[in-house]
Amino acid sequence: MEDREIIFFDGVCNLCNGAVNFIIDRDRKKRFFFASLQSDLAREKLQHSKVDVSKLDSIVLMKKNGELKEKSSAVLDIARHLSGGWPLLYVFMILPVFLRDLVYDFIAANRYKWFGRRDECRIPTPELRQRFLDAPYS
Repeated sequence: MEDREIIFFDGVCNLCNGAVNFIIDRDRKKRFFFASLQSDLAREKLQHSKVDVSKLDSIVLMKKNGELKEKSSAVLDIARHLSGGWPLLYVFMILPVFLRDLVYDFIAANRYKWFGRRDECRIPTPELRQRFLDAPYS
């Protein structure tokens, strides 16, 4: 699993699940794998980091080298590796983190109100199961 980039996301958030679908559709090299922040895998992988998985308010990208990126830094790093014009968004990395995360935090604070939530984490289709690392059948 150390050779994979893992995106940890809020598995009950409709916006987050939509973002996962968006990434899958544009990740032509199959660079990214996914696990919900509610999973045992997230607790195991993030237990020694500053990430508090109980808050579930941030997307977390674990790079191949173990480096963790959160919030806007994670989103922009992910966008940098997608097909189409999405890598152009990486230019926003020049902005100070506190400004980028201010926007991120505003959206995160309202995501359930605007997009809703599920009662349980997503279950991937059979074709996508190998990309979801926290599924009991992966």
